[in-house]
Amino acid sequence: MKQVVQNYKSGELALLDVPVPGCKPGGVLVRTAYSLISTGTELMKVSEAGMSMLGKARSRPDQVAKVVQSVAANGVPATYRKVMGKLDSYTPLGYSLCGVVEEVGAGIDDVKVGDLVACAGNEHALHAELNWVPKNLYAPVPDGLAPRHAAFGTVGSIALQGVRQGESRLGEVALVIGLGLIGQLVVQLLTASGVLVVGVDPDPVRCELAERLGAAACGDPASAAVESAVAELTDGHGVDQVYLAAGGGSNQPVELAARLSRDRGRVVDIGKCRLDLPWNAYYEKELDVRFSRSYGPGRYDPEYELEGRDYPIGYVRWTERRNLACFLGLLARGRVDVEPLVSHVADFDDAVETYQSLKDGDLKAVAVLFRYPEQVKEAAEAREAGAPAVAVPAVKRPGGGVPASARAAKSPVRLAFVGAGNYATSMLLPHLAQREGVELSTVVTTTALSAANAQRKFGFAEATTDLDAVLGDKSIDAVFVVTRHSSHAELTRKALLAGKTVFVEKPLALTEDELAGVLAAVEESGNDRLQVGFNRRFAPLLQEARKRFGARTGPASVRYLVNAGRLDHGSWYLRQGTEGSRFAGEGGHFIDTASWLLEADPVSVYATATSGNDDLQIVLHYPDGSTAAISYVTTGSPGFPKETLDLIADGRVLRLDDFVRAAVYDGRPKRWVSSRLPKARDKGQNAQLAAFVKAVRTGGPMPVPLESLVATTAATLAVQAGLVGGAPVTLASTR
Repeated sequence: MKQVVQNYKSGELALLDVPVPGCKPGGVLVRTAYSLISTGTELMKVSEAGMSMLGKARSRPDQVAKVVQSVAANGVPATYRKVMGKLDSYTPLGYSLCGVVEEVGAGIDDVKVGDLVACAGNEHALHAELNWVPKNLYAPVPDGLAPRHAAFGTVGSIALQGVRQGESRLGEVALVIGLGLIGQLVVQLLTASGVLVVGVDPDPVRCELAERLGAAACGDPASAAVESAVAELTDGHGVDQVYLAAGGGSNQPVELAARLSRDRGRVVDIGKCRLDLPWNAYYEKELDVRFSRSYGPGRYDPEYELEGRDYPIGYVRWTERRNLACFLGLLARGRVDVEPLVSHVADFDDAVETYQSLKDGDLKAVAVLFRYPEQVKEAAEAREAGAPAVAVPAVKRPGGGVPASARAAKSPVRLAFVGAGNYATSMLLPHLAQREGVELSTVVTTTALSAANAQRKFGFAEATTDLDAVLGDKSIDAVFVVTRHSSHAELTRKALLAGKTVFVEKPLALTEDELAGVLAAVEESGNDRLQVGFNRRFAPLLQEARKRFGARTGPASVRYLVNAGRLDHGSWYLRQGTEGSRFAGEGGHFIDTASWLLEADPVSVYATATSGNDDLQIVLHYPDGSTAAISYVTTGSPGFPKETLDLIADGRVLRLDDFVRAAVYDGRPKRWVSSRLPKARDKGQNAQLAAFVKAVRTGGPMPVPLESLVATTAATLAVQAGLVGGAPVTLASTR
């Protein structure tokens, strides 16, 4: 299928061929009839992409701060790969469309194949021929509403949420600053609510359009006509509410809002404009400044948007989905008219030229629609005329090769990746793409664009969303599972049963039942060719330090401080209901490292935590009396190293400082010390991948015995049990 994409590094716009997205549970696959270009938000994104690197940095200081933190935690090379990987990737455009349901995922019962729906979301309602859309981000289109008008559903919801934040009342007077797409819709919604509207925009054409759509008066912000209209309509008191629907770097909108508001008026920010509030003006009138967050309650809440958990209507009357349905209802009843806003309708094949014309100013428009292939138009037009929905063709998914004979001894190791997120593209694939004797065969993702990006950047022979075809391809030697934590165990189980050698990024499992399921697959298939991404034991600096430390005769103590830090709000790591606790996700790294240093598996785990489980203290006991104490903390300073480790035994100490420096103290006048610059930080990913590829090529033992992987996973899971029970948890031996 085709999708509009942009490379944020180069600014390139393209109509790219990408795999069809998978139809996951909890949503529907929609074939697009019309999608709407947001001439404000999208063009701002397109313009930013054309800036220099310095310009991009100045426009996103929040991202620059994250880069600085990443350098401190991960070093320059890893941060550079991560940042360049994100910048030099195709990103999607679009967030408002109307289309026909082509496939229904499990758990969906409110729509069926052939139904017309309006869809929202900058990750789901994209300028693409097909999109997977979760339940709370689509709404059925009322009978008789034209698909091209229903495509306005998302931007209509944004305008509607802004009006709700203004709490407008019948007979009040409102000022709308900025008469672009959102501003024009705000004007109509306020007028439909019985509010008198004055519009402000420097473009006389837009002012004239707003007056035709119901505004009492409109004018240039610098003209006296606007102030005169406000004075006349409000008896000199000022407007009851102001809606900031303008963009740009000027502070004029907020200054004008203060000047024309009444005492204790309301100012609602809908657009992305400068907000340098003049203190005296806002203080003296005690103005109420409010923000309108996108489509409404539920926005940026993954449990609502992705998992379909609705808010009770008695507590949250208007959610994203209810706003979307409400706006579609207003369109269907003729209370809002979007047809006068349509400046241009372009064929989807002409998408790149259309964006370029908008960017260059050759096409001046309030709203631009993309019209998709003919068979979808016919289905939509038949629905518009009241005829039964036309059947749409079945999805033809790419993927799956012809099964080949067993790999010859000198032929390349053929790898498939399931998942292509940040970790895969910054920490694994750069190493594998450069490794001789490795062929990147197929990348599988549930979203089309991530697969296409990985294929373009790392040279995969094929990109697909069809996992079963990959598992059935006998020419593929090994499968990498690099997806969200909650899917690791099931995908690993499937791959083992398919006879594949498996590399799964940590964790192997989030529950004891998941771990048991993986082991059952090993027993059923006789396939124990498994590696978990516990890479720290492969770190060259730590390997050399252990060698210098030498053999020990008595019990040892390990002290491991992990300064994990706070996660950004909204991080998927925080979704404990589906992705497990944060320690369950990454704690195996540290337990595995301790067990490797002590050359044994733990026999018991004791865990305690501060209030709220922000900081964990974990003590592991080993068969020879050795112990490992792991402090996993999130409340420390981001300027302190992330990982510091001490191994103490037989009068010697091994000290590791964040994989940058290491030292061995053994009582001699000269101790061994290795000092490396932060840019050389190496946590072992490359060495681990080399060992894994060698095992696949030769058929030799896996880099880490299965028993050790299971023991580490069991110990990680036991931490949560220990926190709940408040007592040590004994671990059964897997040896």
